[in-house]
Amino acid sequence: MTRIPNDVLQEIYGHARDEFPNECCGWLTGSRDSEEAARVRRATNAYAPATHPTASDRTAETAYVIDGDDLLELNRTLDGEEPPLVIYHSHPNGRAYFSETDRRVATDPWGDGPAYPVKQLVVGIDADRVVEARLFEWDDSVRRFEPVAEFRGAEI
Repeated sequence: MTRIPNDVLQEIYGHARDEFPNECCGWLTGSRDSEEAARVRRATNAYAPATHPTASDRTAETAYVIDGDDLLELNRTLDGEEPPLVIYHSHPNGRAYFSETDRRVATDPWGDGPAYPVKQLVVGIDADRVVEARLFEWDDSVRRFEPVAEFRGAEI
């Protein structure tokens, strides 16, 4: 299972706080032959209601879209020495759950599995603190992302 060191987790929490009340997004990279996330790569939430593929009735406070240039970089590095291991985003409502919109965005359009060979981290944040975070991994037996780890929140 992917290990997320505390300093990496704190950096993600800081990103969530910087973007609050909007959702933040980005990914974690690590060595190809390791399951440890080593670096945070912040991405721009380029959410625009008119162009969101599954949530045209929402705002950047309740949805995210990784900016096109960032998404190109994520794709270019998939086969590199330090590939993406985890895509992350925040939920400014304080809960770290994998929503139906998250499921649709993280699953390939044909429903055959995850859109990217990565895990998904959701950070729940509110106006006062990071409440919690959960890591989700694709489970072929049930054909969906399932929680595999929980992380404590922080006063950030």
